[in-house]
Amino acid sequence: MFNDIGALELVTIVVLAVLVFGPEKLPKVIQDASRFIRKIREFSESAKEDIRSELGPEFKDFDFEDLNPKTFVRKQLMDNDDLGLKEIRSSFDLRKEITDVADAVNGHESGAVKEAPVAPVGSVNGSSGTPDLLKKRETPVRDDRPPFDADAT
Repeated sequence: MFNDIGALELVTIVVLAVLVFGPEKLPKVIQDASRFIRKIREFSESAKEDIRSELGPEFKDFDFEDLNPKTFVRKQLMDNDDLGLKEIRSSFDLRKEITDVADAVNGHESGAVKEAPVAPVGSVNGSSGTPDLLKKRETPVRDDRPPFDADAT
């Protein structure tokens, strides 16, 4: 319940409780709070048991944690392998895919991806009509800038 409370926060809560309630009333307040939490847990458990008994014997394995969407999806995808997800998951190598993409972006040749030869600066690659964006230009071409439009600014 309080998994993310550190030691400093716990000490701060204790000091604040002593300052607010005083050392005389603090044990009584702690008893009342623990009694209240215990009653809420008992009420919750009895409500769960009532729901299970009303649903009938076909829902005897029903778990209320399954109502959480994350848990429900995880259980449906991991337990039921009707779609063949385990086979797809085992065949997919994320590290290999990332290194292939990084090699393609950096212009390195990898074993799986072979790149086309680099064309000169002013031309386009092959018949695809796309310029080579991986190679840096030696000298900038003068007509690369768009014309200046004074009315547009």
